[in-house]
Amino acid sequence: MTAYILRRLLLMVPTILGITLIVFVLIQLLPGGPVEQLISQIRAASEESGGDRVRISEQELENINAYYGFDKPAYLRYVTWLWNIIRGDLGTSYVYKEPVGEVILSKIPVSATFGITSFVLSYLICIPLGFWKALSHRSLFDVSSSIGILIGYVLPGYAAGILMIMFFGSYLDWFPISGFVSDNFERLGFWGKALDILHHMTLPLIAYMLSQFALLTLLMRNSLLDELNKDYMKTALVKGLRFDEAARKHALRNALIPLATNIGEIFTILFASTLLIERVFDLDGMGKLFFDSMVGRDYNVVLALIFILSILTMLGRLFSDISYVIINPRIKFD
Repeated sequence: MTAYILRRLLLMVPTILGITLIVFVLIQLLPGGPVEQLISQIRAASEESGGDRVRISEQELENINAYYGFDKPAYLRYVTWLWNIIRGDLGTSYVYKEPVGEVILSKIPVSATFGITSFVLSYLICIPLGFWKALSHRSLFDVSSSIGILIGYVLPGYAAGILMIMFFGSYLDWFPISGFVSDNFERLGFWGKALDILHHMTLPLIAYMLSQFALLTLLMRNSLLDELNKDYMKTALVKGLRFDEAARKHALRNALIPLATNIGEIFTILFASTLLIERVFDLDGMGKLFFDSMVGRDYNVVLALIFILSILTMLGRLFSDISYVIINPRIKFD
């Protein structure tokens, strides 16, 4: 297992290089880079002030290109960016005019709160729910809950968010419809702040969890149903174990193996948010940052986010493989 982990870690290096190189090339091909956007902003500001249309001289254009580093060949810019990444320097944001690391860190609290909470709640609820659905196969509880779960699966999170805002936020006025905290958040005590965050989190958290909750529950149910029909379950029943006891002691561990595939998502929980949900609930998280950076051609932020996401995704897959072995020691990776 140790040799397998080391091979996987070594393979990450060329994979990350390939991903970042492809993204870097694609970004260079996009029209309307930071130079063009800066020139447009200068001209727009001049026109709004009532002045004549600003003309950018060749020398000024060269200075702007030098400021953004576009006076160098593309391959040299990529090598420079890669070397800075190795040294821990993610560069400076063209839009925020701040170090990229600080920009990303400022968005982490919102994304981490929703990511960790939705991840933990999904597994804590879906595993026992899928377990009892499998044990009560084709019962009224199984059928009725499956209908609700399937509705949640096909209903997009942002659409559910809009419906919840309309009914629970506007009509019943039970929950706030936007933001992460209230305007008077800083004046609240510790428990007041905790309750205020929880109050704001409820509706967007449901929207975040909707599709993942349905997928994990059905995956757990179907996986356990397959295990319940195997010979070792019949042997356990013949030995005198109750059906639910045999399922818990013998079938549950094997049924958890397919769910281990999703356990690796814990490494990418900061990127699990969706842009549309953040737009609906006015949340300033990582999804919004990535979208705004793409629109604003903030290359350094886009490259840093993809670089971090690539590493976390590969670490998550490796963690999933390790989870397979922990859940079922009979599995070997040679």
